[in-house]
Amino acid sequence: MKKIVSTFIFFIVLSNLPINAQEIAILKYQGGGDWYANPTALPNLIKYCNNNIGTTLSPKPETVEVGNSSIFQYPFLHMTGHGNVVFSDEELENLRNYLLSGGFLHIDDNYGMKPYITREIKRLFPEITLEELGAEHPIFKNSFSFTKGLPKIHEHDGQRPQAFAISHNDRIVLLFTSESDLGDGWEDPTVHNDTPETREKALQMGANIITYAFKN
Repeated sequence: MKKIVSTFIFFIVLSNLPINAQEIAILKYQGGGDWYANPTALPNLIKYCNNNIGTTLSPKPETVEVGNSSIFQYPFLHMTGHGNVVFSDEELENLRNYLLSGGFLHIDDNYGMKPYITREIKRLFPEITLEELGAEHPIFKNSFSFTKGLPKIHEHDGQRPQAFAISHNDRIVLLFTSESDLGDGWEDPTVHNDTPETREKALQMGANIITYAFKN
């Protein structure tokens, strides 16, 4: 049954169906990290995408667990948090099958997640190197243009923002954004008191990621 569902999702993601045929979900994980961080972020990004890039996404994203077959129902998964991340062997197998079958995972480091998630990504894809994306990559040039690549939304350690990817068959299946904190920029304006310009920049980059995931 899992193989049938996986094949169906693979067809949906890679077909020429309209972008509004897609849905997204929040990925719940173990290890102690706050997978539930930034509760207003994804609903705000969904609203922005529906208003600006022609999607008709459900306003409230679902929550799915790494090891559950329900992840195959969602071509786009979003993951965030500040702390530790641990995947069991069964969860790794399920997530890997999902990604290689046409799924897409965006991991946004909300500060403090990097050492843990990079360890788990190596376990997830030991044969594929996590590579940094240059500013010329199409993900920065589809719905909105970012000539310098991933934008800086929040300052933490004074490091430059970086976008890393795992690719399979010339398609990004996993995107890891670090030292940017896109999710904070997606949150309600009163949460971080970001300027309208900063929030717009974060939302535009989020829309670019969703556009890429649904059209590649």
